[in-house]
Amino acid sequence: MGLKGTDGLSQEAASRGARPVAPKRARSFLEVLALDPEAGKLLFLTASGRMGEEILKDLGFRYQVVYHSPEHSEAHDTRLACGELRQQGIELILFCGGDGTARDVASSAGDIPVLGIPAGVKMHSGVFAISPQAAAELTMAYAKGELKTRETEIVDVDEELYRQGELQTRLYATARTPYKPVLVQERKRLYSSSNEEEFKDQIALFAKEFMRDGSAYILGAGTTTARIAELLGVKKTLLGVDVVQDGKLVLKDASEKDLLNLLDKVDRAMIIVSPIGAQGFILGRGSQQISPKVLRKAGIKKLIVVATPHKLEELQSLLVDTGDLKLDIELSGRRQVVTGYRIAQLKDLKAASEIAQKSA
Repeated sequence: MGLKGTDGLSQEAASRGARPVAPKRARSFLEVLALDPEAGKLLFLTASGRMGEEILKDLGFRYQVVYHSPEHSEAHDTRLACGELRQQGIELILFCGGDGTARDVASSAGDIPVLGIPAGVKMHSGVFAISPQAAAELTMAYAKGELKTRETEIVDVDEELYRQGELQTRLYATARTPYKPVLVQERKRLYSSSNEEEFKDQIALFAKEFMRDGSAYILGAGTTTARIAELLGVKKTLLGVDVVQDGKLVLKDASEKDLLNLLDKVDRAMIIVSPIGAQGFILGRGSQQISPKVLRKAGIKKLIVVATPHKLEELQSLLVDTGDLKLDIELSGRRQVVTGYRIAQLKDLKAASEIAQKSA
């Protein structure tokens, strides 16, 4: 919907046609978990109804309801449920959502390890698996005693400022989470140096040249894409998705619906995205408006990735986690990444769900 989170805006999101993502992501997690022969030994303590019970029952897992939630749960229900789980002496709290949910969980979890199944708009904290499939592998390995935990940070942004284009990240808590390299995402980092800014200028200069072809250019969130817009004389939504054509802003802070409508009207569209901090995600984090429907309609070969050399060097690979596993695999492979003026480097682009399978 382009709302950059739903803190205090759940009704607004629903009125625009938004549907919860968490149930589908939780189901993907549990379906992979069920493939492990030892999964039947797990006992889930859960909240009632849509907060956990329904999906666990549907997939045949052993569970006990320890918190009865209302039909439309709120943040305080998450906190109360986690408080009850803590009293029951559980070994691991699993939750599905984004940074806001992570904050609510951490506020009541105490020293119990937590693991996030990614299903939010903002996922800057270090407690999230890179995909629901990775979360399943981490869960089983931890239950079998094969993994240790590491302490990591729970961070979130001020959504009001976020919607106004200002990224203000705050540390809210620390938590322990089961850890295995590549399966747990790194906390987002911001890069700032004179060299970094010079390379952004070079990328923007090159983009200004190739964007003269008459195509509609969908610009994802981030400071690198914002620099491209700045050089074009266009005021970009720093933390949103905008569309530029022939040097003019044709869509500002677009939603998925806006983008799909635009794609019906233009002859050709390209998509420019940049990886998030140290996480490496180019799709599935922060710019969910560029959805699987938008990607397929524009054409997966119309995707352009831009990143400064320093940021790219620190990433093992680029990642995608769109929620459409088939699309993620289609997008995978060696990718050219624009890193300067008429300069590109090759980098592996991987489906986050496949990394978990190969690790297993």
